[in-house]
Amino acid sequence: MDDKQLQKALAFQTLHRRDELLVLPNPWDAGSAKILAALGFEALATTSAGLAFALGRPDGEGLISREDTLANARAIVAATPLPVAADLENGFADEPQGCADTLLQAAACGLVGGSIEDASGRADTPIYPMELAVERIRASVAAARSLPFPFTLCARAENFLHGREDLSDTLHRLEAYAEAGADVLYAPGLTTRAQIDAVVRAVAPKPVNVLMGLSASSLPLDELAALGVRRVSVGSSLARAAFGGFLRAARELRQGSTGFARDAAPFAELNDLFTR
Repeated sequence: MDDKQLQKALAFQTLHRRDELLVLPNPWDAGSAKILAALGFEALATTSAGLAFALGRPDGEGLISREDTLANARAIVAATPLPVAADLENGFADEPQGCADTLLQAAACGLVGGSIEDASGRADTPIYPMELAVERIRASVAAARSLPFPFTLCARAENFLHGREDLSDTLHRLEAYAEAGADVLYAPGLTTRAQIDAVVRAVAPKPVNVLMGLSASSLPLDELAALGVRRVSVGSSLARAAFGGFLRAARELRQGSTGFARDAAPFAELNDLFTR
């Protein structure tokens, strides 16, 4: 750790403690990170799906390794002076100590935060049993607290992303993860005000992250802030938006037209953003 990492960690911690909503965009490489920094965002978080797509792989099939994730994180950390947190998936391990090891390696890459989810990656049992899930967060918290700076640990309850729309179990898990010491709580896939309000109330006063950018999630940021949400991330949405533009342009080109170039970002603007 150097002084810069300590200052980033303290800044990231402060962003979670203020009343104002933290909008935490998700770059997938150094270039997208630089653009987001130039546009004035205060901190960044990596996206596992965005990384998978950039590497030409599908997401959610265990094809992104811990080494892939940490190499991507190092590139994003080096690209800007902003605090960066990482999507550490399920810690790339089933056992608690594996999660702790992943967190320590993440910190060594210059990261100042990261998330650990309770999804197993197995179709037959997609969510870890409660007792094991809590032990994984407890071990991750212990690893975070062993660091010489405040590493912000986000614990994720993945029920809603895996077809288990059980709000009661999700709340029970998030409450247990908060009790185990997680700094931020997160249940991706929530889509209604009532669901989000229930999560915020269940783990208060700890901050809650809400995922926006799914087709079903369209609540305005000011409404989320009014509900008590402290952090909003967008997952792979920015990466998918970029790939969406690329797909439209490529399909147009395949059909014999170059009209797509009219909508392309100006060369000079991109050059300027990457120069800042």
